[in-house]
Amino acid sequence: MKLLSVAIPCYNSEAYMRHCIESLLPGGEEVEILIVDDGSTKDHTAEIADEYAKKYPGICKAIHQENGGHGEAVNAGLRSATGIYFKVVDSDDWVNEEAYMQVLDTLRTFVYGQQTLDMLISNFVYEKQGAKRKKVMKYHTALPKNELITWDGVKIFMTGQYILMHSVIYRTQLLKDCGLELPKHTFYVDNIFVYQPLPHVKTLYYLDVNFYRYFIGREDQSVNEQVMIGRIDQQILVTKLMLGYYDVMKITNRKLRRYMIKYLEIMMTVSSILAIKSGTEENLAKKKELWQYVKQQNVPLYLRLRWGFLGQGTNLPGKGGRQVSIAGYKITQKFFGFN
Repeated sequence: MKLLSVAIPCYNSEAYMRHCIESLLPGGEEVEILIVDDGSTKDHTAEIADEYAKKYPGICKAIHQENGGHGEAVNAGLRSATGIYFKVVDSDDWVNEEAYMQVLDTLRTFVYGQQTLDMLISNFVYEKQGAKRKKVMKYHTALPKNELITWDGVKIFMTGQYILMHSVIYRTQLLKDCGLELPKHTFYVDNIFVYQPLPHVKTLYYLDVNFYRYFIGREDQSVNEQVMIGRIDQQILVTKLMLGYYDVMKITNRKLRRYMIKYLEIMMTVSSILAIKSGTEENLAKKKELWQYVKQQNVPLYLRLRWGFLGQGTNLPGKGGRQVSIAGYKITQKFFGFN
């Protein structure tokens, strides 16, 4: 059994997947690198996956499947994973070697110790094209460092400070036990990957290292703002799926409940701002329908989201109100360095 399984979803990724794989190879035989070729047809992704599987048979495994989207590639990795822990690294991203060694040391400590770790959290770096100063998503204000905690030990997550797929490693069996299966042919499912398992997480550990390097800034990326506006239906779909997994207002642990509500709040905000920025009546109608959907599904949650700081900020009346919403979003965007 491996210590860590890393799934790399690849779709026509020949231009950058080698860098990603090479950054993970220093983990040696303790790490299983699952290179998932998600029906690539335009380049040599499949051949590169097979090349690494042949060259490093004890470490790399090539998985070929019909195109199912990012979520189905993650599902395929999870189905094949034999590691005690599971991580997703996108094919255009990479990891820092020094931090990687510290991550493996930490995981090893728990595997061979008496305590069970469900979720390891580390920092990630926005490797934004053209940016002189790289933003780092840290969690030291929200989580105590180097300490196994329960949700009761969590401090305050600030606005814009969220556990994302880039920052999380889950215990593999936990993901399987909670029935995680991401939807096919759907963008932005990384939010589901992080969100759905949360109530099953009993123990967390924050390692303050800049492990994951998140490449951002290519025009064709799914997180490019114009691309996101074009895929607003996908963003809304994922938000609705997340709203349906749990009645978060009934989650008994106060800290966990607060965090999950904050996560839903940011999902509603992103969908709302994209609709406003698009400037089309059609998308503004979709925004209104999304808020009505929440109201019909869960009135207490609707009131909490609608009259929270972000909910009010994205529902200001009239054209002037929409301009204020966009201005607020731009300030947040500049501060946190996303998109």
